[in-house]
Order: sequence, then structure tokens, then C-alpha cells
Amino acid sequence: MDETPLTRKKTSRWLLAGSLILAAVLLYLALRKVNWNELVATLAAGDLGLLALAVVILSSSCLVRGLRWRVLLSAEKTLAVLTVFWATMTGYLGNAYLPARAGEVIRSVLIGQKGGISKSFSLATALTERIMDAVVLVTLSALALTTLRTLPPDLVRALRGMAVIGVLGMAVIFIAPRMSNVVQTIIDGLPVAAGLRERLGKFAMNFLTGAGALRHWGRLAQFLLYSAAIWTLDTLTGLVTARAFGLDLNPAQVFILLAALGIASAVPSTPGAVGVYQLVAVAVLVPFGLSNSQAVAYIFGYQGVMYVVITFWGLIGLWKLRGAIRFS
Repeated sequence: MDETPLTRKKTSRWLLAGSLILAAVLLYLALRKVNWNELVATLAAGDLGLLALAVVILSSSCLVRGLRWRVLLSAEKTLAVLTVFWATMTGYLGNAYLPARAGEVIRSVLIGQKGGISKSFSLATALTERIMDAVVLVTLSALALTTLRTLPPDLVRALRGMAVIGVLGMAVIFIAPRMSNVVQTIIDGLPVAAGLRERLGKFAMNFLTGAGALRHWGRLAQFLLYSAAIWTLDTLTGLVTARAFGLDLNPAQVFILLAALGIASAVPSTPGAVGVYQLVAVAVLVPFGLSNSQAVAYIFGYQGVMYVVITFWGLIGLWKLRGAIRFS
């Protein structure tokens, strides 16, 4: 009777071990050409006042992210702003410390339990948010690249590939909800027990409702406006962090880096994208004139700001939503 929990426990351990090994490999690849004296000197010269300002700006961005998710969730039910914010930050806390982007499931479950909505619906909105983010990032990155003389070839190729994936994902978001009758027909024809078919059908309809949240033009307009605010604040955070370490980066370069980080971390990998961020930073920033050591120092500083914000607000969110956490 204990085989299923035991199997899950072993799977989780292997997943964590695999993600830590992957993080170590990626860190090695990113750090192998680093001049450690220069890295330490760059970090030591960091302006704590500017880094504190970056923390405030990024906190504002996180609040806007909660407001944006609330727009999607309103397709089923209007929830309190703070409830969505706390669930958002608890999910980000999970992403920061757990592998495979487990925080997306955590925030979806918490908002479902606390807000009294379908968990499959909330998960669909979270995935919709991720797909739309990728589309926005790829589109704006393509525009930002046109303002720069130095274009990293690998980044250009990666953005083109993600553009195709993003467009396909967006097509699924807008087309899939129109296929509800087809999906229901397929489920009704499955050779399984009637009870299971009913549960699958309910899950599928809730998921398609969440995926179709942006079919409403008003919600789509709000989502895009909030997205613009989020990436403006995030770019400002990146610029302030660069200034804190005395690094000369312009807004287009910072945005391209953030877009590459967002795209790279969208795929489940290591806790907090450790290793992923360092490798991407080196690949993007060195062609822009930074040394390997400066690129790594910068991304350590930026991730430090992220961890301060996510850990602080995430722990408060975990406490605020403690009544919605169920282990049964």
C-alpha cells in the first residue's frame, strides 16, 4: 500500500539529484573562462544602495505579475488582489528552490484551494501566461536586436526558433478552446470506467476554459498592458543592477539578456535556473563587450536581487496562505 508514495519519493529524489548535476555542469561551462580576481573585485565594488533600489523595483514588477495573472483567473472568478499576489510569490518561491518549475503547480493548487476555483483551470492560466510571455519576449527581442550593431548569432538563431514555438503555442491558446466538443467526444470514446471519463472530461473542460481566458478582448488588452509594465520594470531592474557594478549596458542589451533568460528558464531545468542563468549571461553579454568575469558577476548580482525579492515575499505568501496548504 506504501508503494505509490515510496515511488514518488524516489522519483523526487532522482529529479532533484539530476537537476543539481545539471546545474553543476552548466556552472562549469559558464565559469571555466572566468578570471576569479576580476569576478570578486566586480562583486565587491557593488553599490548596495543601487542594489536595494533594484529590489524595490523588482518587487513592484512581482506585484504587477500578480495583477496580470488575476486578469486570466477572472475568466472564472474575480479574486482579491493580495490573494493572487501571495499565491504568485509562493509559486515563484517554489521555482527558486525546487526543480522542474514545480512552483507553477504550487501556485495553481494554492489559488485553486484559496480562491475556490478549479485547479486545472488555474494551471491552464499559468501555462497560458508562460506561453504568452514567450511570444512577447521573442517579439520585443527581435525589435531590440534591430537597434544593436553587434548581434550574437546563437541568440538570433535561438530567438527565431522560439518565435516559431511561441506562434504555435499562441495558436493553441486561441484555437484549443474552440475544440471543446471534439475533446469531449474523444474522452467519451475512451475505453475506461464511466467515473474516470467524467473526471477527465471535467478536467479537460476546466483546462480549456483557462487556456481560452485571452479570447476575451478586454482581458487580452489588460494582459498586454500589464506585460509591458512588467518588462519595463524588469529592464529597469537590470539596468540599475548593471550600474551597481559599474557595467555599461543599455536598455536594449539588458532587455535582450532578460528575454534570453526568460526563454531559457521557461523549460523545466534546475532550481532557480542556477547554471542556466550563468551560461546564458556569458553567451549574451560577452559579445556586447563584457568580459566573462563581468558577465558572471552581473548575473550573480541580478540573481541575488531576485532571490531576496522572491524569498522575502514568497515566505510571507506561504504564511498568508498556510490554511490553503493540504497534504491529503
